[in-house]
Formats: sequence, structure tokens, C-alpha cells
Amino acid sequence: MKRVTIEMNGIGKIFETDEVETHALKNVSLKVYDGDFVSLSGPSGCGKSTLLSLLGLLDTPSSGEYKVDGINVSNLVSDRAAEIRNQKFGFIFQSFNLIDELSVFDNVALPLRYSAQRFHASQVEEQVRQCLARVGIEHRMNHKPNQLSGGQQQRVAIARALISKPSVILADEPTGNLDSKSGDAVMSLLGELNDAGSTIFMVTHDSRYADFTKKKIQMIDGQIVA
Repeated sequence: MKRVTIEMNGIGKIFETDEVETHALKNVSLKVYDGDFVSLSGPSGCGKSTLLSLLGLLDTPSSGEYKVDGINVSNLVSDRAAEIRNQKFGFIFQSFNLIDELSVFDNVALPLRYSAQRFHASQVEEQVRQCLARVGIEHRMNHKPNQLSGGQQQRVAIARALISKPSVILADEPTGNLDSKSGDAVMSLLGELNDAGSTIFMVTHDSRYADFTKKKIQMIDGQIVA
């Protein structure tokens, strides 16, 4: 039986101001198993981004229980949340979030250099080269991000997400800033990584790419409906 990597039970998220109380998520429950490739889709404002923030420990729920690899992470202090986030998750963003002043190599190496675990320079080089090779961009490792196409920059971002060997890759609209050809190539790459064992949870507004995944979740008004 596959191991449960992510488990949410009865998760709610409320944003409050002096005048308004917004229920962004309502009683969300889900399980993600080791090796899953899951897509989350729904209309704008339905809670997709809020759910992804909770999954990646960038925010905490107002109610309910959240476990990652069996660890209850529902309401951790910020330092502990950051520690588990760095250990358990790799992030891929729509806007790539690469640092233009750094080379491709150094962008991918960043998570290792900021890790609590100390890595020797030779270890960093070996792991970065391996990850760049996996995404087919090793030949560009000395370039700057602004010297690459959008599709190539997203490959670099995927390599960076892989570098710490995370339990789950969280992808937020990874094809959103790409043309259809580059988007198809990125989705094929994610499919290859999933076939090789990576667990991927992806937010997408594109129904074609949602259909590409093994499991589909749909949200409306802060609730999972399918």
C-alpha cells in the first residue's frame, strides 16, 4: 500500500479584517499518496492559492488538522514550519522566481546553501549537475536566467525544486507564463519526473493540463466538489 504523504482533515481558513470575515476554505479534506500527480483547478477566487499556501506551510489553517509524512504541522511556530518546509517541499512558481544576478548553477544551488545541513562544495556541484541534467538544461548552467527562454527558465526552477529531494513538489500554475509549446514541454517533463517517483501537486487553470495528471481535484467557493 502506498504511503500517505499529505493528509488534510476538516481544514478551514478564515481571513478577518475589522469589518469582514472571509471563509477562504471550508472543511477541506484530502490525501496525497507517495507517487501521486494531482491537479487542483477551479475558478479564480475559489481558494486554490490559499490551499497551496497551507500545503507548503506558508500559512496556517484556522481549523482542522494537517499532516505531512505523519507529522502534525497544523500550527507550528515559524522556525519549525520553515525547517519542515525546506525538508519536505520543492516549489515551482508561475513567474519562475529566479534571481537574475545569479547563474543557473547558483540559482539551483540556493536551497542547499541555505539548508541546515552542511554540504561540501563538491556535493553541491554534483547534486546541481544531476538536477540540471534531469531537466535537460545542464548545458546552460553558466548562463543567467535572463539569457534563457521562458521554458528554459521553468526547467531551471524545476531543477531547483528537485535539489533538496523533497517529499512533494508544489507547482503553482507552472505553465501560466509559457506559450503552448513550452507549456506542453514542461508538462511532459513533470510527467517524466512523476513516472520516476516524484510526488507532484499542481494548481492549474488549464483543463488540458489538469487532464494530464493522474488525479484531479476541483474547488468552488473554498470547498472541494470533485
